[in-house]
Amino acid sequence: MKGRHVLTVLVILVVVFGVGGYLARQQVDGKLELPRLGAPKCVARADGEVSLDPEQMANAATIAAVGIGRNVPDRAVVVALATALQESKLRNLEHLGEGNDHDSLGLFQQRPSQGWGTATQIMDPRHAARRFYTSLTKVKGWQKMRVTDAAQRVQRSAYPEAYEKWADDATVLAKVLTGQQAGGVTCDTYGPDADDAATSTVLADLMKADFGTKAKGVVIEGTALRVPAANSKTGWQFAHWLVAHAPLTGVTRVTYADQQWSAGDRAWSSAEKVAEQVVAQAVAGG
Repeated sequence: MKGRHVLTVLVILVVVFGVGGYLARQQVDGKLELPRLGAPKCVARADGEVSLDPEQMANAATIAAVGIGRNVPDRAVVVALATALQESKLRNLEHLGEGNDHDSLGLFQQRPSQGWGTATQIMDPRHAARRFYTSLTKVKGWQKMRVTDAAQRVQRSAYPEAYEKWADDATVLAKVLTGQQAGGVTCDTYGPDADDAATSTVLADLMKADFGTKAKGVVIEGTALRVPAANSKTGWQFAHWLVAHAPLTGVTRVTYADQQWSAGDRAWSSAEKVAEQVVAQAVAGG
């Protein structure tokens, strides 16, 4: 019995110190992020790998799509994603009370009092991303700057070097979300229940809101969505956006070129070639 008691104590100590060590490693900028055991995740792969939860990946895809719609260079998308990773971990944060930095809100922690828009506007990821890109592209020579220097010229943070640690992750995300990498986004979840899923009409509206006129050719056919793609890069931009939003909207299948992602397989695989269009299957019809 004594030996068993000692063994039990040792096991408890190992667990305590193990969890403590894990939490210590997760503490960034004074904010503790608890592990989400068994939670669904999305992965971006392109000369590296970045794992995000569905909320984060959808926000990353929206930031990239807004940039694409505004015809900004891919480098601007890298800077925007690195900034949002640092400021909010790609979460659309409401006011955090005493934990808030002044009146900072949203993906980029923009402040109504500093002219970024009303609180309601800033909490719209599209508005927030548009305002970030507008400010960034006004910075002389921003494309030749380090990611952290370009971001700092927009954000004016008290920690100007903080953005650089996200440069590699932002580069991977930007490469897949701007269509430079084929089959680069996957999600390992089936999405919401059918009652909570977006209809094909709602999905089309979301895509148009993110991409603007770049997605003006979206066609709804029952539960399917068809988006014309002028070239491979554009096709993968749309395809990756659809997969990135799949867990939150209920998209079950995305096909482009000779590749197909499905919620069942949770991966891209070979498929019958779809001519110059991206096809998505939603849970419910519009």
